[in-house]
Amino acid sequence: MLTPRKHPRQQRSRETVAAILEAAAQLFQRHGYTATTTNKIAERAGVSIGSLYQYFPNKDALLVALAEHYLTQSAQQVAQVFARAGEHRLPLSALLADLVECVAALHTDRPRLHRLLFDQAPRTPDLVTRFRQAEQQIAQALARELRRVGAGGPDPELNALLAVQGIEAHLHGALLDVPAGHDTTGHVRAVVRLWQHALSAPCDPSTPCGRTAR
Repeated sequence: MLTPRKHPRQQRSRETVAAILEAAAQLFQRHGYTATTTNKIAERAGVSIGSLYQYFPNKDALLVALAEHYLTQSAQQVAQVFARAGEHRLPLSALLADLVECVAALHTDRPRLHRLLFDQAPRTPDLVTRFRQAEQQIAQALARELRRVGAGGPDPELNALLAVQGIEAHLHGALLDVPAGHDTTGHVRAVVRLWQHALSAPCDPSTPCGRTAR
């Protein structure tokens, strides 16, 4: 069973679930999946094991819930990047630097937990759907900014989606498995340069730039 047994409705219940998830995140980050038990998570959260099992039947259900929580938080932080870009009319170079640095920070905040969530957490249909929806929304926001600055090549929508997928993949590999002799700062800068070069081509003159094509 990979879904919560029940969803909290009252404030106290929501606080209990939040405490359980934070305790799980801390222990998974510190000790990994195998060494972390539901008993240890309950103890860390300051709740009984019975209270934990009211909401989560096992560790995998906790992993799925953490992945969903992480996805929601990530989407909110990336949305703030595009809000700033729209407000300040940022050029492409500044927008991409902000976006890549935001995604990099999401990877390096709790790297061991990040690897666990994205490499080992069970992929439920709902989680996969939510991930794809978030990916599409970010790509649409990037495409709008590309059109605003007159960039993105002949198909800004497609290139924005490729950029979103590519940035995630590049940072996931580079920041969690940094090659010897390299540092994370250099990788982040390299990803920014790569996608600035790829996306700086002018948009198709037959399609109005500065607004989404219909």
